Amino acid sequence: MTDLNIYFSWKQLLSNKLFRYFLCGGLSLGLSLIFCMPLFFNYIEKRKGIILKDMFLEWLPTIDLSVPIFIILWGMFLFIIIRAIQLPTLFLNFLWCLALLNLSRVLTIGLIPLDAPKNLIILIDPISSHFYKVPFITKDLFYSGHTATMFLMFLCLQGRVEKAIALFATLCMGILVLIQHIHYTIDVVSAPFFAWLIYILAQRILKQVFNSIHH
Repeated sequence: MTDLNIYFSWKQLLSNKLFRYFLCGGLSLGLSLIFCMPLFFNYIEKRKGIILKDMFLEWLPTIDLSVPIFIILWGMFLFIIIRAIQLPTLFLNFLWCLALLNLSRVLTIGLIPLDAPKNLIILIDPISSHFYKVPFITKDLFYSGHTATMFLMFLCLQGRVEKAIALFATLCMGILVLIQHIHYTIDVVSAPFFAWLIYILAQRILKQVFNSIHH
């Protein structure tokens, strides 16, 4: 894989035509998804789905953990944004990974209609609600976007300490969303696998860009 820790200034990279092209493409894809998500979420909330039998979820206690979930999610986003500002290659990589991850979730959620688990406690996240214009989303289930995003950060970050932080955040997030019953176990367990596939796909898309930067 390309070493994204090698420092290039924004000025250097913005002079690279391919970098500019893929930066604009990633931003366009990401923003398009943000604007389209409210329509998609409204659709899935209205459709009929199935309720899975989940013995592990039934065994877990049901607790409202909206605050720690909010802190971990947006704390990690702030952390990776700071690192991405310092390393423009990391910014481009995470931008494409996140956009592709959201696109893939539209496909998987669209193809696999599920109803929310029993005893679900609504997740209160004022930032996400502001972006998506939908106050409560309960059927964006397979696969867990919270868990996948944390694992995606683990894959994208390069330093040993920061990767350890992101991996710990992934484990915590997976446990927390299950205890709040906002996901089935299969949603959480499969999330890292999908994040890994997205990461590999993003590397292939961006390979030409990174090669042009390092040569």
